Amino acid sequence: MTPVTTFAGRSVALFGLGGSGLATARALVAGGAAVAAWDDAEAKRAEAAAAGVPVVDLAQADWAGYSALVLSPGVPLTHPAPHWTVEKARVAGIEIIGDIELFCRERRAVAPDAPFVAITGTNGKSTTTALLAHVLREAGVDVAMGGNIGTPILALPPPSEERVHVVEVSSFQIDLAPTLDPTIGCLINITPDHLDRHGTLEAYAAIKERLVAGARTALVGVDDDLTNAIGKRLSEREGSDVYPVSARGERPWGFFASGTEIRARNAGETLADALVLADLAGVEPLRGRHNAQNAAFACAAAWLSGAPPEAIAAAVRTFPGLAHRMEQAGARGRVRFVNDSKATNADSTEVALAAYDRVFWIAGGKPKAGGIASLAPHWGKIAKAYLIGAATDAFAATLDGHVAYERCGTLDVAVVRAAEDAAATGEDEVVLFSPACASFDQFRNFEERGERFKALVAGLG
Repeated sequence: MTPVTTFAGRSVALFGLGGSGLATARALVAGGAAVAAWDDAEAKRAEAAAAGVPVVDLAQADWAGYSALVLSPGVPLTHPAPHWTVEKARVAGIEIIGDIELFCRERRAVAPDAPFVAITGTNGKSTTTALLAHVLREAGVDVAMGGNIGTPILALPPPSEERVHVVEVSSFQIDLAPTLDPTIGCLINITPDHLDRHGTLEAYAAIKERLVAGARTALVGVDDDLTNAIGKRLSEREGSDVYPVSARGERPWGFFASGTEIRARNAGETLADALVLADLAGVEPLRGRHNAQNAAFACAAAWLSGAPPEAIAAAVRTFPGLAHRMEQAGARGRVRFVNDSKATNADSTEVALAAYDRVFWIAGGKPKAGGIASLAPHWGKIAKAYLIGAATDAFAATLDGHVAYERCGTLDVAVVRAAEDAAATGEDEVVLFSPACASFDQFRNFEERGERFKALVAGLG
């Protein structure tokens, strides 16, 4: 835990007692703050009370005595409408912040030179965060990894000059962190997302930009127009330290993927003289251009953090990948099974399909708006599709006349049928479970769905 001593002796209102909210409340209490915590769910309030967190009905409280409202990132700050606690905080004239902001203030107070790498982007931030943490650990560095991935930031050990915090940060968290100031900030990419919470794409991009704008050293992607513009804008600031990162081939300087190699290049340096940080050839968890982008960021941040190139190269080759994100789920004979249960929309599945030449594709679940029509450029890669769940009829209508498909209904039937058809070719084949759908028609979440797929693969004869 990181006790939040910067609010010692002050009263703080806190709303939202999920995983990160409860960790934040406990860190504030441990640091000496007088916390008044609330959640709409009675079970969450009971859990907080059992953990020693004071529970107060904020709807009935006198807000004049609070120094701040600490808001969980899942609670609306601006769109589609401010939460009622936000309105009360604004009337009381107090600041509204989140757990990332509390960590930043604590770091500046107790260990201002403690290494802190913050990573954001619409896609790839979890893989980049996990890969960077893996590389640094393999290089012998004490690493604390968390934030929007895994452990809440205030449940991690305190900042220290001997420890690197590697933290995934969502747009919701950035919005509640006005003084976010990482040692290294990474902005991977920006595509339309969470517009219901931020209003417009421009507002969403501006929030993402704040992470790298406040960083001592910024790594900014140049493979999409929005991040490219942000990188150029930051580079024009006096004293800026901004590096471009790309997965689309050779760049005149910065960090980039050239073929399967991740390279670091100084301006004016030949490609042959550019430093090779890693080679992704044969590293299955990092297959595909999107993962080359993730690896370029992770290798760049590791090198800037002091990891030697040989250690980076070796660690990349042992990266196990993330569960449910193009995860290698096993093999039967010449057939490999890939668990991409995290692909809950067509954009995510497009990334998986782009990484393979030919697949037997299991898809379906609770459909998202737009369906799978956008995947048409990849129809030629799909040997056959196996459809499950509520999306079956809609997906069948889209695929009809373009891709062979079978209505399987449930995942257990689909796994058996896909495995049989793939094995029957006698060739090296891939069964890809990338649903392009939410899981909620048959499973509680994508994690449960992915675990079920892995169990079914393990049970194949």
